[in-house]
Amino acid sequence: MNTKTYPFIVDIPADEYHEAAKRGEFLSSHLLGDFRNCPLLYKKKMSGQIEPIDTAAYQTGRALHTLILEGRTRFDEEYLISSGPINPKTGEPFGKTTKAYKEWLAAQKRPTIDSEEFGWMSKLQSSVWLHPVANALLEHGRAEGTVRVTLHGEPCQIRMDWFNPDFNGKPVIVDLKTCDNLSFFERDARKYGYPEQLAFYREVFKEASGGTYCDVYIVAIEKREPYRCGVWKLTDELLDQSAAANYTAMSVLKECRCRNEWPTGYEDERVLDVI
Repeated sequence: MNTKTYPFIVDIPADEYHEAAKRGEFLSSHLLGDFRNCPLLYKKKMSGQIEPIDTAAYQTGRALHTLILEGRTRFDEEYLISSGPINPKTGEPFGKTTKAYKEWLAAQKRPTIDSEEFGWMSKLQSSVWLHPVANALLEHGRAEGTVRVTLHGEPCQIRMDWFNPDFNGKPVIVDLKTCDNLSFFERDARKYGYPEQLAFYREVFKEASGGTYCDVYIVAIEKREPYRCGVWKLTDELLDQSAAANYTAMSVLKECRCRNEWPTGYEDERVLDVI
């Protein structure tokens, strides 16, 4: 059993974490992902020319993470489960576009999750609980731990969905994802840069711990019936390749800052050939 403690993992409020990244104090995996995709996009986000968008889907995702990873007690501290005030004429909740609902919503001190949406979230939570590997990974550990360290000369930070200090004798980082169809999750993982994201997490953790390697897992859940849950362990080879890509991107980022040049990545002619 791994009995090592990790005092460098700290609790930082989510808003504080994201504001530090927005101010440019720390490089996060998502900001590095923006830069890999398009340096100009990264620059515009950092300069405030492109404001972050907090969509309903993002808000629901945060609530789902809280329910699955931190439990019902924590969820009830942060969210209110309610469909709103009841219309006495119909016996049903007022519509969300009505004045009565909007006034009620404005008076709430916590974000609201309607009953139907919470029922859907509970199904996803059950899917994770019933998966033997996912359940074992999340049985012990802590949610939303932050690690900050200088990596390759760059102040970096990560916010781990879940950290288990001892799974099969090793520390483990677990990332929770949702998807439309679990059959295509491996394709989606490449598309959305999950290997690069989690390689960044692994390298920051390794630097902060003085060289300790951790295993990395993704727990993915379908957002529709039958709400399948799957677990993927990322291989060391994949993480090493992704870490090398991150290191290259960080080096180019430094060059862009020095020159104050922020290309799109599509300046040169490309060739489209027959597949």
